[in-house]
Amino acid sequence: MANNNNRDGMSREEAGRMGGEKTSKTHGKDFYQEIGKKGGNATSENHDQEFYQEIGQKGGEATAESHDKDFYQDIGKKGGEATAESHDKDFYQEIGKKGGEATSESHDKDFYREIGKKGGNSRSDD
Repeated sequence: MANNNNRDGMSREEAGRMGGEKTSKTHGKDFYQEIGKKGGNATSENHDQEFYQEIGQKGGEATAESHDKDFYQDIGKKGGEATAESHDKDFYQEIGKKGGEATSESHDKDFYREIGKKGGNSRSDD
């Protein structure tokens, strides 16, 4: 069995924690941004799209298990507000146009009749 203690009798976990604390006291935000960028570049060179899809799916599932509807509403609202602050009317017109084109390519006239009917019915219920 492997010995998880270093020369001072300290566990690897404890030594790592202490090293991390020391590093955080001696380095600022720029240091962490730089090493994060290097790590991200190295990861992207060593992994393909399938890897990112898999870890994204796992992360999404883990998040869904630990958060409720209110969490998603809150982050959606924050994301929408941030997007609104950084984009203008032209941006929304462009993404609306792209969305409309994508929808028209994947749906037929019956789809539009149905959603038009539902929309008309919902207005008459008001």
